[in-house]
Amino acid sequence: MGRPGLIGMAARTAVVAGTATAVSGNVQRRQAEKAQGQYEQQQYEQQQAAAQQAAAQPAAAPQAAPPAEDDMMAKLQQLATLHSQGVLTDEEFAGAKAKILG
Repeated sequence: MGRPGLIGMAARTAVVAGTATAVSGNVQRRQAEKAQGQYEQQQYEQQQAAAQQAAAQPAAAPQAAPPAEDDMMAKLQQLATLHSQGVLTDEEFAGAKAKILG
C-alpha cells in the first residue's frame, strides 16, 4: 500500500481541519479573555481615580465657614452611594465621613 485511498485522504483532511478549528477557537477564546481582563482593569482604575477624587474634594473645601446642613447631607449621601457601589473601601468611607462631620 503505497498511497492512501480516497477515504484515507478524506479522514486526514478532516483531522487537519478539525485541529485547525480547535486551535483557532482556543486562540480566539484567549484573546477575548485578555481583552476582558484589560477592560476590567481599566474600569477598576477609573473607579479608584473617582474614589480618590471624591475623598480629596471634601478635604480641599475651605474651612473658613462650616458647611450648610443641606450641603453636608448631600456629601454624606454621595459618599454612601460610592461606598455601597464598592468604589470606596470601609476605611476611605469612614475617613471621608469624619472630615465632613468635622
